[in-house]
Amino acid sequence: MLYTKQQVQENIRNREGKRVFYLGKGDLLTSDARDWLSSQRIEILPSEQAKSKSYRLSNGAEVSQKPEHMTHLNGDILVPKNHPRIRFRGAVDHLEAAILLCQQAVPKRQKELQEILDLARRLISCDVLEEPVGEFTLCGLSEQEQRKRSHLPQEYYGIPHFMPDSGDSRAVLELNWVRSLVRSTELAAVDAFSDRDGNPTRPDIIRALNRMSSMVYILMIQEKAQ
Repeated sequence: MLYTKQQVQENIRNREGKRVFYLGKGDLLTSDARDWLSSQRIEILPSEQAKSKSYRLSNGAEVSQKPEHMTHLNGDILVPKNHPRIRFRGAVDHLEAAILLCQQAVPKRQKELQEILDLARRLISCDVLEEPVGEFTLCGLSEQEQRKRSHLPQEYYGIPHFMPDSGDSRAVLELNWVRSLVRSTELAAVDAFSDRDGNPTRPDIIRALNRMSSMVYILMIQEKAQ
């Protein structure tokens, strides 16, 4: 397999607190991918080293084999597959699938949807590696601009807020499906990243999903206005 820069970024792993990339025998890297790994000082290791001799459970116990009902949280730590953070990752996976189908159904929105897809994939990486999301823009709009346009569509696009119906265009309905999945993914994130008192432990991830939802709604408004 030939790994591109994007594929490498999606497959970075955490090993003893350091970011690493496991490269299989016979697999190759594009020059951009190799340059990015070098610039980030991420070590390239043979894939055989990814196999842990033992696994740790969240309670501190160790097991020599991975039980079928458990999966990796990060590194060699295993949790049940219904763990809130694993449910969150599943929700993002579902969202990514919907965005890909929407890109195919609404090709004129390919660029905007790709930005949204890239952000969704970035959230998974930030969760697994426990890194901050950082600042970003979506489709050239800052958070403040998104808020203005999504709250005042009449002023910016000449139409009021609306509820989608079966008479709307395919583009509007496909985008609405993506928007609804962003919202459900945000709820999964709140469940996954809250402490016992309900305070968010990863407000950056929750905020990013909120902005993503606003951006998809803006795309819906733009399509409706056309």
